[in-house]
Amino acid sequence: MREPPRLKIAQDAIKAWKLSAALLMIIPWLMVVATFIAGKYLNLTIWFGVITIVLTIVLTYLSIFLIPKVRWRCWRYEVFDQEIYIQYGILVVSRTLVPMIRVQHVDTKQGPILKRYQLAGLTVSTAATTHEIPALPEEEAAKLRDQISELARVDEDDV
Repeated sequence: MREPPRLKIAQDAIKAWKLSAALLMIIPWLMVVATFIAGKYLNLTIWFGVITIVLTIVLTYLSIFLIPKVRWRCWRYEVFDQEIYIQYGILVVSRTLVPMIRVQHVDTKQGPILKRYQLAGLTVSTAATTHEIPALPEEEAAKLRDQISELARVDEDDV
């Protein structure tokens, strides 16, 4: 079996993913508040509200504190002359090899949360699909984009 890729994404990805998860958790907490308001008018038992709070606390802990750290540990990548090797996944580990000859274009993207931590995502597009390396330092993402573009161009010239 092939060795896993050596390079990891930026550790600040954990902070970015935590912030994203915290912003998304506003929705379940608003639903908890709505449940208590509806429970007051619909005469629901207090246990219904308690169960929703406990479930939301567990969901908040998992999505903000646990999953980003585990997700960061699982993300690895490596760029070779002939291929890009990407490995990710918590329960189901995906190992993807993208041949340079199949690369059509390479992009970097940066939303407001990634920009806050000076990170950028790198997307590699082929005819079939798009592959992403989610959170690299801006400079590294730009260098990697240029490197992959140059390697893909060289491979096309060889064909």
